[in-house]
Amino acid sequence: MSKNEQGYLDLAQDILDNGAVKGDRTGTGTRSVFGRQVRFDMSEGFPLLTTKRVPFGLIKSELLWFLRGDTNIKFLLAHKNHIWDEWAFKNWVESADYDGPDMTDFGRRSLVDEAFKVQYDEQHAIFVDRILNDDEFAQKYGELGDVYGAQWRHWRRVQGGFIDQIKDVIEQIKTNPNSRRLIVTAWNPEDVPTQALPPCHTLFQFYVADGKLSLQLYQRSADVFLGVPFNIASYSLLLHMVAAQTGLEPGEFVHTFGDTHIYSNHIEQVTEQLQREMRPLPTITLNPEVKDIAEYTMADIKINDYDPHASIKAPVAV
Repeated sequence: MSKNEQGYLDLAQDILDNGAVKGDRTGTGTRSVFGRQVRFDMSEGFPLLTTKRVPFGLIKSELLWFLRGDTNIKFLLAHKNHIWDEWAFKNWVESADYDGPDMTDFGRRSLVDEAFKVQYDEQHAIFVDRILNDDEFAQKYGELGDVYGAQWRHWRRVQGGFIDQIKDVIEQIKTNPNSRRLIVTAWNPEDVPTQALPPCHTLFQFYVADGKLSLQLYQRSADVFLGVPFNIASYSLLLHMVAAQTGLEPGEFVHTFGDTHIYSNHIEQVTEQLQREMRPLPTITLNPEVKDIAEYTMADIKINDYDPHASIKAPVAV
């Protein structure tokens, strides 16, 4: 079996064995370690975890959204992706335009209050329908501001105008592959105080050697059970896409972590996952006809021979 997935499982076990018990922004509590690294060799297969099912369709649509430079959740909702709903929904239910039942602290209350959850689901369904079918409403309440797509493709210059970091880094890989400046950053200190959720994936760097392209991500904060499996697959997919656009073979994805944690209400789920046997990793196929990284569609990206264990549900800390 692949060493790729074993690295992730070893990281989870390390946190269970050695993690410090810490409080956190959500009030849930974590076990946490600091400064860890896991490596994924793309020649061993695409690192979509097999010890639990990871929904690759959500990973694809979110990454395509980033690469379009899009910051409005309408594209995601059209692909049945609700990863980013929370912040946009909050803006609506706290606005003067909202006239439904009180949704204060909806993230926590919907987890413990069944009657409230029914109301939440009803209002959320109304919100999604209006985003998809009312352009004016979508423009006002579907917009998330300077999230990853904006930082990657429309970084605002102090002097005016913007920088397309993705376009620039792809051009640099093609023309100056030995550069040590093949970097894309999402961390803008000026924006952090006003962002609902400052970027967790703060910076990534490409590296070219022997005809192979590798990618290292620094992630300041990592939810190992729910978030990290998405992050591994998303950045591995990004590596494949940039490699395809630059005529290189995918090499390694190197995942470097700051605060690396398991939430206290995920311990049981992680323990269950660690008891499962790994299965062979899938492979990935990209449409070779696509010549611009922003023009990939869902149909252009296919995962092959993915046979994971069943998914394991866990509450999201918000």
